[in-house]
Amino acid sequence: MFTPNPLDRDARAAAASRVKQWTRERFALEEATILVTEVESATPGFPQLHTVVAFWSAERKHYHFRVFKPLEAVVEDDIPPSWYRDALAVSPGMDCSCC
Repeated sequence: MFTPNPLDRDARAAAASRVKQWTRERFALEEATILVTEVESATPGFPQLHTVVAFWSAERKHYHFRVFKPLEAVVEDDIPPSWYRDALAVSPGMDCSCC
């Protein structure tokens, strides 16, 4: 069985923490649950690895966005602007297979 390198795991955890913090700050999410994950894709036209960020507001409204980069390559400027928050909302009944 393959065991991941602990240093790689620590770097990935640090990258996920950074993305969560940037998302929390950008959208003023004091009481939100934030999920950051790296997804492998076989879909034509998508990069092999990309990062998905999902968050739920205190009002239990769901939002998400993708960054078409591996998790460790995401930078703060990749987080959408705060004024774009409503466009990131997931509508009830919407098929959201990414998160």
